[in-house]
Amino acid sequence: MRFRYAAWDAERHGTTRSTFDTLLDLFQQLLLHTGGDAGEALSWLTAIDKEYDITDEGMGLGDFIEELKNQGYIARDDETGVVAITAKAERGLRERSLEEIFKDLHKAGRGNHKTPFSGAGSERQPETRPYSFGDDVHDLDVTGTLSNAFRRGGIGEFSLEQDDFQVFETDHHTSVATVLMIDLSHSMVLYGEDRITPARKTALALAELITTRYPKDTLDIVAFGNEAWEVEMKDLPYLQVGPYHTNTRAGLQRARDILRRRKNRNKQIFMITDGKPSCHIENGRMYRNAYGLDRKIINKVLDEGAICRREGITISTFMIARDPYLQDFVRQLTEVNHGRAYYAGLDELGGFLFEDYARNRRKRMR
Repeated sequence: MRFRYAAWDAERHGTTRSTFDTLLDLFQQLLLHTGGDAGEALSWLTAIDKEYDITDEGMGLGDFIEELKNQGYIARDDETGVVAITAKAERGLRERSLEEIFKDLHKAGRGNHKTPFSGAGSERQPETRPYSFGDDVHDLDVTGTLSNAFRRGGIGEFSLEQDDFQVFETDHHTSVATVLMIDLSHSMVLYGEDRITPARKTALALAELITTRYPKDTLDIVAFGNEAWEVEMKDLPYLQVGPYHTNTRAGLQRARDILRRRKNRNKQIFMITDGKPSCHIENGRMYRNAYGLDRKIINKVLDEGAICRREGITISTFMIARDPYLQDFVRQLTEVNHGRAYYAGLDELGGFLFEDYARNRRKRMR
């Protein structure tokens, strides 16, 4: 037998990416870094194209921009002339962020974990147990049930009794109300490290996950700096840091107010931060201290953590800095809330947060 080898023809086998797809992929990446600023992203794309020759004779940069308009990714304001991304592009950013984080989770081999929450279930396990009133008949172990009946009465006198029935164990999923708190204080872009882009990307991905795969769950976004405010899902791509201190107390108060209105049995707060609390509002005026751990500020935050615990709200803190003051504060908050803390690198943030989200939705039912 003779073998004839030839070079792989990607175009022939339909595995090549068009120039438009390549440019769109890069454009979406740049949008994540520019806070959804289409004009700035296109300027960066122009510079990259000059350096690396991405475009070709079939599609130049002008053709790409025109195609973005035709496909509804960008639109130009007739009055101002400003180019902005559309709702379709915003949705694309959420989808892309979710795909990237799940790809990273798959590579890292992250698994699911049991939680102390209850809920309505779905995933069948190989283990079985005796049937109990109220169990779903779809989870019936037919083979195990028949084996029990044969063992009890033999083939000659076959009959089914309640004690014969076996059902498969299931992993049950809860309905969860989540508030994602994002620190927008100035330190998120200080020291030559871009921390806001991974936070923004994680928020986009979590929004896409919950709206498309867990529609019974709820997600609210709270940004916090000197104060705390709610962020609509459509505004996630445009989150930007400001000249803010870190009012963690205000963020927790706003999150708790939101969760109090939610009817979900299980409630949680995910907090992404890179700095210790440095201010709070007292008698209508801001009290701030950026140096060390100010007990006056810290104690107010710990009080909020304790209130959250009493109201059944778990706080998971994702630290994206190694500041010893931050670590000390998070340790205290975690203890008082009975919550969780993660020291996450910027490339690990999405994976850690998604793993914790999955953990809080699952319970092995016995």
